[in-house]
Amino acid sequence: MNIATVIVDVPALGTDREFDYLIPENWLGIIEPGMRVAVPFGPRTIQGYVTGLKNNTNISKLKEIKEPLDLTPVLNNELLSLGKWLAKESLSFQIAAYQAMLPAAMKAKYEKKIRRLHENTHPDLDQIFNGKNEITWEDAESQKLLPILHKEIKNGHAEVIYSVKSRAGKKTIRILTLKMENVEMKKLVDSLHSSASRQKQVLEYVLENPAEKYSVKQLMEDTAVSQSTIKTLVNKGVFTEIQEEIYRDPYAHKSFVPTNPLPLTSQQQAAIIPVLHSIETEKHETFLLFGVTGSGKTEIYLQSIQSVLEKGKDAIVLVPEIALTPQMVDRFKSRFGDDVAVLHSGLSIGEKYDEWRKIQRKEAKVVVGARSAVFAPLENIGIIIIDEEHETSYKQEEAPRYHARDIAIQRALFHQCPVMLGSATPSLESFARAKKGVYKLLTLSKRMNDRDLPPVSIVDMREEMRSGNRSMFSKELFAKMEERIAKKEQIILFLNRRGHSSFMMCRDCGYVMQCPHCDISLTYHQFSNEMKCHYCGFDTAVPQTCPECSSTHIRYFGTGTQKVEEELLKLLPEARIVRMDVDTTGRKGAHEKLLDRFQSGKADILLGTQMIAKGLDFPNVTLVGVLSADTMLHLPDFRAGEKTFQLLTQVSGRAGRHELVGEVVIQTYTPEHYSIQLAGLQDYERFYQQEMVMRKVGSYPPFYFLAMITVSHEDLMKAYATTDKIAKYMGTKISKEAIMLGPVASSIPRINDRYRYQCLIKYKHEPELNEALKKVLEHYQQQYIKEGLTISIDVNPYMMM
Repeated sequence: MNIATVIVDVPALGTDREFDYLIPENWLGIIEPGMRVAVPFGPRTIQGYVTGLKNNTNISKLKEIKEPLDLTPVLNNELLSLGKWLAKESLSFQIAAYQAMLPAAMKAKYEKKIRRLHENTHPDLDQIFNGKNEITWEDAESQKLLPILHKEIKNGHAEVIYSVKSRAGKKTIRILTLKMENVEMKKLVDSLHSSASRQKQVLEYVLENPAEKYSVKQLMEDTAVSQSTIKTLVNKGVFTEIQEEIYRDPYAHKSFVPTNPLPLTSQQQAAIIPVLHSIETEKHETFLLFGVTGSGKTEIYLQSIQSVLEKGKDAIVLVPEIALTPQMVDRFKSRFGDDVAVLHSGLSIGEKYDEWRKIQRKEAKVVVGARSAVFAPLENIGIIIIDEEHETSYKQEEAPRYHARDIAIQRALFHQCPVMLGSATPSLESFARAKKGVYKLLTLSKRMNDRDLPPVSIVDMREEMRSGNRSMFSKELFAKMEERIAKKEQIILFLNRRGHSSFMMCRDCGYVMQCPHCDISLTYHQFSNEMKCHYCGFDTAVPQTCPECSSTHIRYFGTGTQKVEEELLKLLPEARIVRMDVDTTGRKGAHEKLLDRFQSGKADILLGTQMIAKGLDFPNVTLVGVLSADTMLHLPDFRAGEKTFQLLTQVSGRAGRHELVGEVVIQTYTPEHYSIQLAGLQDYERFYQQEMVMRKVGSYPPFYFLAMITVSHEDLMKAYATTDKIAKYMGTKISKEAIMLGPVASSIPRINDRYRYQCLIKYKHEPELNEALKKVLEHYQQQYIKEGLTISIDVNPYMMM
């Protein structure tokens, strides 16, 4: 077969299809589906993915593939067809789907060069090229030579060449292998002049420590010699030097103590039997493991994987947050050793690429990672596990807008294996599916050591204010904190910051500093002393006086983690605090270092935001305090109550997980809200019943599916008129049962000087909907590319803002 079908790296409507290319003779039999290739496209060379091979085409003159970028396919047949399915389901381009499956290092980097076409003397070109054949585009641009070159390219004296470079660099080390026999080496030692003592040192070391190969770095360290000594010995024919490829190992600095499977409780035993049966019979089923915090879900994951590995198959485990991964990685690496590969955003581009290659070369059997690890290039999957399945971070917010759970189920169907979704607070959609029998429900209602869940006390902060307590800690929480510190026990303080940031406000006229490009207030950052917009990145200095009324009473409001830390140090000067937030965890490996400090007892209080709410397990933690329970309740999102309940239940579950008894204090200004009340009782079933009533009344998931169309443009009227037109068109395409809301301005009506309008479709069964949405995208992308209008469609959105 000498023709390849290729999806090219141009995410646009006209190019979202396969193009035929001729395979040059020297690459015949080498190019296979799933490889990346460099292909000519218009005037440039770009990257593409080979999706298939064939013998004939109806195109008269085919261009040839320039070269393969891989020697083995990077996408197997399953992932190629998964990409097509994903593009169709999420209304995105096929190229975006394939790129989402690969590590960032494999996205192409394009280099442009300008080449001279003939040697005839030419004053301008002689000066520009200065005896060379090519110059880089960057050089031409920085020296402002592009206008002259443009003219010469038109005249046929020069051309632009595009070359595709893969950003994926392999790490190599210098290795020496012995070329000389021992006898010869001894002769050489004797014949060396006394001034060559360094060479002698190396040769004697090698004679005493025989090995197949030596690392140059190690040899230099052990014998204290320089590069030049080694070079001399290579020149003398003692060694041959080669470059050997090694993996970057993000966990090289850690040692993992091997662990053995733990005996299961009767509840765990009952939960794992159907999973093991599904693995044994190679039957696809989706299980929802609904287990209270501390009930031993991880041990069920580990033993299920054990049984998969014994069958010679592989496993994928998804975890939601990077902060969760250190402890999860510890557990998996301790149980399965080097069989584990880890993929998460805390790794460098090179580390991610190496871990991915380890999987592709079948050197790893268990993949642990965040959302995108669901695409791991395994070919024999025996189970896919999604821990904390309710987490919204499993949904990708930019194209392709996929949910990891849907991808997992799709892949498991292909491999005929089980999917296990685990959570103490499952999403309403998953629990409703389990109730209907679409998923199989497995329940763990007791903690591992038969301990009760910690008692929760809910403190009404309005009463604290009335009684004159202006502190951010209620009297009850403060008294309990003092008691724990005296007893040398540990405390976790959780600040629910999402949607509740520090802003500047004038106490005289009420002015709040807004971003000039977005309709949202600026956030105060104390560590850099500036005001920042979290949507477009705008920043400005902190004002000393109010820009409206010139009053000096301009102050920041809202409690940030830094502010809490300052107050803690005033009230409890003896307390040692570890603070985890965006500012302290920005550097690579910072999460792990901070958690290790707390784990080893070098700190009394762990203070943090979302990232400390779940998955962490510290035996000495006996008190959890939630400083602001209700900041998420008031966001314009139908899932606000569910997210609040989940977060409070998760954070409460961090207390009293081992021998010591734990307690939880939740501070709130709306103690009467059912999601806070029921989180205090840790009663998921009652919360589920009550929330389902609310969802039914509002026609929201799990009773309806959603599709959200968002339009943005610099001109307010243009954005509104287009959204209105789309809403009218969609109204003719959906049935009477579906509900159409909008057009309305988005909750944040303007971001980065672009006005945003949206409409929401709620539906149960609309077979024509996907096609109609695709038509809308096609129509507006063709018509409005020139006018700067953007349109995005999110099927089953998680971000309603």
